[in-house]
Amino acid sequence: MRIIAFITDYAVVDRIINHLNLTFVAERPPPPHVASQQFFLDSEAPAEYDS
Repeated sequence: MRIIAFITDYAVVDRIINHLNLTFVAERPPPPHVASQQFFLDSEAPAEYDS
């Protein structure tokens, strides 16, 4: 793929961006899913290991 032209007219760039319904505002990220290791260890039943 080769670049054959650059769009330097700001009005044209704005029209293209508006036509594609693009925005420069980032969407809000999803809330973090945080669970501590202690929570997982407490919720597991003790296992019996045979040697």
